[in-house]
Amino acid sequence: MARRHLAAFLDILIAFPTLLLAMLVVAARSAPLGSSVLAVGPAQSTVVARLVRILVKRALAQDYVTAARTSGPSWPRTVAGHVLPNIWPTRVVNLARQFGLAVPAEAGLSCLGLGAPPPNASWGRMPQEARATFTTAPAGAVAPGVVPVVLVVGVNLIADGLRDTLDPASRGRRARRSSMSAV
Repeated sequence: MARRHLAAFLDILIAFPTLLLAMLVVAARSAPLGSSVLAVGPAQSTVVARLVRILVKRALAQDYVTAARTSGPSWPRTVAGHVLPNIWPTRVVNLARQFGLAVPAEAGLSCLGLGAPPPNASWGRMPQEARATFTTAPAGAVAPGVVPVVLVVGVNLIADGLRDTLDPASRGRRARRSSMSAV
């Protein structure tokens, strides 16, 4: 019963727009630097919690987990040895996706004046401050817009590589490919 309520609560939070929730949290708090992190983090974590719940349920229903549980190891050992290695590749890609959503959300809050206060740097406030000098020094406005894009693409590429390395199913495919190329 409590699990259903938790799942329903997560669904409600997922349906709530992240940026709107972040704006409400920042407006309710007085410290904008911590508020933007506190606002974007929990909003993104609902998606993470929902995905982990689905992946764990799927992994627990697999025959190899049932066989491992009946062979005698403790529950934590079964989870660590069989469930986590099989959900981790998907989680790595999802974490990169969540990071790719959190960076523009924080930049948007900063651009609206709801992010880090002026002594701190923010990719959202930098282009806003550089608008006055855009005609004479366009790099001051363009670079803070390009760098987050490069960062998010780089994190996604690293996550894809980690997924390929960590995925137990792809390990078998890589071994077959390398043995076939040796022939």
